[in-house]
Amino acid sequence: MYRFNRREFIRRGAALTLGSRGLSAPPLLPRGVVPLNGNSRVEIFTDRAHEAGIDFVHFNGMSGAHYYPEIVGPGAALFDYDNDGDLDIFIVQGCMLGPGKTLADATFPPPGSSPPVRGRLFRNDSSVNPDGTRTLKFTDVTEKCGIDARGYGMGVAAADFNNDGWVDLYITNFGHNQMWRNNGDGTFTDVTKESGTDVPGWSVSAAFVDFDRDGWLDLFVGQYVNFSFQNLKKCFTPGAAADYCGPTAYDPLPNRLLRNRGDGTFEDVTARSRIGREYNGALGVVAADFNGDGWPDIYVSDDERPNQLWVNQRDGTFSNDAMLAGCALDSNGAALSGMGVDSGDFNNDGYEDILVANLTGEHATLFVNNGQGWFEDRSSETGIAAHTMAYTGWGAGFLDYDNDGWLDILIVNGEVRTIEALARVGDPYPLRQPKLLLRNLGNGRFGNVSHEAGPVFELAEVSRGLAFGDVDNDGDTDVLIVNNNGPARLLVNNIGHKKHWLGLRMVGEKFARDMLGTRVALFRPNGPTLWRRVRTDGSYASANDPRVLFGLADNPEITKVRAHWINGRVEEWTGIPVDSYTTLREGTGKPVKPS
Repeated sequence: MYRFNRREFIRRGAALTLGSRGLSAPPLLPRGVVPLNGNSRVEIFTDRAHEAGIDFVHFNGMSGAHYYPEIVGPGAALFDYDNDGDLDIFIVQGCMLGPGKTLADATFPPPGSSPPVRGRLFRNDSSVNPDGTRTLKFTDVTEKCGIDARGYGMGVAAADFNNDGWVDLYITNFGHNQMWRNNGDGTFTDVTKESGTDVPGWSVSAAFVDFDRDGWLDLFVGQYVNFSFQNLKKCFTPGAAADYCGPTAYDPLPNRLLRNRGDGTFEDVTARSRIGREYNGALGVVAADFNGDGWPDIYVSDDERPNQLWVNQRDGTFSNDAMLAGCALDSNGAALSGMGVDSGDFNNDGYEDILVANLTGEHATLFVNNGQGWFEDRSSETGIAAHTMAYTGWGAGFLDYDNDGWLDILIVNGEVRTIEALARVGDPYPLRQPKLLLRNLGNGRFGNVSHEAGPVFELAEVSRGLAFGDVDNDGDTDVLIVNNNGPARLLVNNIGHKKHWLGLRMVGEKFARDMLGTRVALFRPNGPTLWRRVRTDGSYASANDPRVLFGLADNPEITKVRAHWINGRVEEWTGIPVDSYTTLREGTGKPVKPS
């Protein structure tokens, strides 16, 4: 996550700018800042966490020992655990690290400074008022739900692994992971041991993916590096103060692929699938069909080592084709500090492109897909490089925040190496950076609209996880941000629902679960066809709303919707109402011969 190279001066320059503007102010905006359409000054996002009852504050267990895991988490999930049609929230929590450490050793004790410090589940109890406005309300149901997550939490993946119609949770940790089965009555049961899903070591991001298309969701677990208290390395700032070490100080751990047997258990097929042949210290993962053959592939963002593109060979094995495909390194042939990752069709050509968040001085990378799984780094041409060069990005993803039909980009940031300017003015946690919202201009370029995104974008924080979803069901994408050693932020979208939209939940014929990996096309008479993927993965250590959301701008006319189901089946529907959510079940549409 850090490197001393020819770009180091950029990081220090950005740090000096931040320090000169105060602890809570962002650095000067990069070139290319653009205004929104029209003259509206309505802020794009408003943080509603506090008023909605989300009082979560992350605790990383800092004691001054500079244990590497302290600065890597946390992530969160937006998922509907009680099947009531709205998104609930789960956030992983840290704890004290090191032999014999207690809360009394913490540099930043959690609020109240009393146990238990654990992951928390918030149930969405929001309501729609008579005038159509929505009142957000979340209730902490951690005690009632049975989830007891007291390990050192990193991330979370959400999906219905046993096809019973209820979304389950997989929690990654520094230590042992946990699989929590949803019982369908508001409670969860720890089935880690009996399901065979414990992956010891240091896991960060995980993804559910039906890689063999048998109707049962398998599990990819990204493993990071072999850190332990016994092999603690010593690293220092340029001023000779103790600091956190980076990934190359430790050996990477092999990723794991677990195949769902369909009976509540998983089989470790890491070796047989060839996934275990190469491993570079994974931080982000996203599963999508990148080469258009109808089978899900797996893209892994690795930290200071080449990224991986595991192409599905359709026989239970994978081949890492990232080097050949052009998405392992940047355009200069450098391995960057890949953290958050997402895929989406940002240029509306029907193909899944890849976004990777990297370190300060490296800039985020945008790999553009030519339709056959071959990629070109177009970070500079699209403006992404200039906008992100001064930041260390973590949670990152595509979203159409203004519902104009073009996917925008949101990245949350936070350093991993001490920002000297902040340290000099006494900041006890000198890693803070602001967030970035980049608007898709529809011409192959992005403009920075962070200055109009809302007050929370003026806050410099140590942000990590980022989850996307329509929390208030009003037809636009809201976001959940979790900060390392800081409060969670629930950013409610104020403008997207003012445009036309169409939301879909895609469920299976045999099982009432979201068909992850399904690609959905929306055809319009006066605009390019829009493609979205049913997913919960992507971003960083977090789980997203599985529903697909299409922004239609000012034109509500649509011709048809076509689903390319993950099992290879293709169907079409017409007459779907706009400005609302509709559930489409496999087998209810008009069959279409696959092309």
